[in-house]
Amino acid sequence: MGNAKRHRKTTDASCHHSYAGFRQLDGSHPLRQAVPDGFVNYAARRKSGGEVFYFNFALAREMGLIAGNHPDTLNRKLCQTILDTFSLQIINEYDVEHNTRIPKKDILANEYMATRYLQLQHADKKGLSSGDGRSIWNGCFTNRRAGRKTTWDISSCGTGATRLSPATSQAGCFIKTGDPTVSYGCGRADLSEGVGAAINSEIFHHNNIPTERILAIIAFRDNSSINIRASSNLLRPAHFFHHVKQNNYEALKGAVDCYIDRQTGNGDWPKIPKKADRYRTFLERVATRFGQAAAVLEMEYIFCWMDWDGDNILNDGGIIDFGSVRQFGLFHSEYRYEDIDRYSTTISEQKNKAKYIVQTFAQIADFLATGSKKPIRDFKHDASLTIFSQTYERTRDEVILYKAGFDNKQIRSLMNDTRSGADIRSFRNLCRYFENAKSGKGTHSVGDGITRDAIFCLRDILRELPVLYLASDSASIAPETFIDIIKSNYAGKEDLNLTAGRREKIRQFQTVYKKLIGSITRITRTNAEKILQKMAFRSSLINRYDRATGDALIYVTDNLIKNKRKFTSTELSRIVCSFVEQQILRPEYFEQHSASGNKMHGVKSKKLMKTMLEMVETYREGI
Repeated sequence: MGNAKRHRKTTDASCHHSYAGFRQLDGSHPLRQAVPDGFVNYAARRKSGGEVFYFNFALAREMGLIAGNHPDTLNRKLCQTILDTFSLQIINEYDVEHNTRIPKKDILANEYMATRYLQLQHADKKGLSSGDGRSIWNGCFTNRRAGRKTTWDISSCGTGATRLSPATSQAGCFIKTGDPTVSYGCGRADLSEGVGAAINSEIFHHNNIPTERILAIIAFRDNSSINIRASSNLLRPAHFFHHVKQNNYEALKGAVDCYIDRQTGNGDWPKIPKKADRYRTFLERVATRFGQAAAVLEMEYIFCWMDWDGDNILNDGGIIDFGSVRQFGLFHSEYRYEDIDRYSTTISEQKNKAKYIVQTFAQIADFLATGSKKPIRDFKHDASLTIFSQTYERTRDEVILYKAGFDNKQIRSLMNDTRSGADIRSFRNLCRYFENAKSGKGTHSVGDGITRDAIFCLRDILRELPVLYLASDSASIAPETFIDIIKSNYAGKEDLNLTAGRREKIRQFQTVYKKLIGSITRITRTNAEKILQKMAFRSSLINRYDRATGDALIYVTDNLIKNKRKFTSTELSRIVCSFVEQQILRPEYFEQHSASGNKMHGVKSKKLMKTMLEMVETYREGI
């Protein structure tokens, strides 16, 4: 079904809007000048047969690609602009070798870069032949609005097989785009990847978890897609690490300077004073961001395969490449994702991988300052690692207090109160005691890896505890009630035995919980009942019962794709937006924003949304 038919229900009332900003996306990017050997250039051709499956109106408005008053409607002009800009396929080395016939009218005037970066899947471990294996950078878009200039990077996944993919390296020859025998290395992306990433990234973004975002998805009849990704800076640590592995000082300096210029130019970082050590300041800011990211990912049960290559994460600690990213319902701390030839790190091991990434940046900062590369082991005790560790610990404290239902002002008060420090750390450790409890049945296989099931749902007790205290005159709730609330469906009868040690942990948990409330009553001079009432309200949203997990989103994504022919692209985009809004777990968001207005009006839309939310509830405890 073509786009014209897919949009038969929309009018052209909004076609007067200008989409001139899309013309900036012509392959140009400052990285080209900063690091001339940091990419492979590809000519591109137009790819026909695609239709717009999804468009992120909120992101496009934020970027300035569409007007602030543009309706959430995909009119013909906008659809054609999206297809003209992003429905591309590279003319790769296989095409050149085999003289693939391509009509001249389909070949675009500009070239696009597949960037080089380090990847542990490649045997050389130096990034000599690795990088974007199925993506190109469409370029960057700069918006000047209200006296502020903001630049965004945009890339597209699924645009053809490049010479930088692991498949090309392993096969020892160039790959034909779409070759069904090559699978991942064929240069295509699956529609399910794009839809899953669009939903996941928007949920994360609105819950204050840094991430790339999906701007649009172009779908094809074979369920392949081109997934267009945007961020204010799409550089990864891996974009720097291959230069240091190769002792390429000039390229490394160009890449780091390019990154710093973008961060300061966008206002994401304050300007670096002229007399300051530019690269040491860069290192300290990266160390801070990775300390925050490692803590948030762990505390929010987000599995993101971090490793020494710095490939699967953005340089600001944001999430990229959602193929292996999952948010767990419980603290499944022994889950490992199974790749072709290796198992991933666990969620608990992410911290040390993030710390090693910071250690590598310490090596980089010294290399740039002195011109001489020292061994990585020389930086095991660099001051930046202290910044990382301190930030990591402080952020973990802040996150657990937030999950308990304290607001940001109360959290700052507790964190700055010298008398509360020991109680905060004690509460966090007691929470981790329950989170770490595992099923007696041991390690077992799951669809994409191995795991050992967690047996307690901390979010459930944090949600119910203030309500129970408000409803009861009792000083505490019984251990049997506590366990009945916190137990998960993974727990067997023997897993739930109330041993003397467990009874003592339940008592300690409630004691320190009440001490923290007592500290807030002392600091703010507010009575405990009012504090509990507010905590009950906040915690009911923060620890929502039907909270989307990775398992749930697999089924949600599959359902959307299975039913795609029943809806226009505008309707599909609205369904995604409405589902995401159901999963925003920050009270502050709803204090600052009114509901999106994307309510489900049609019978078909309501039915699909009901099914999606039922899946969320069914898989709420999974991986």
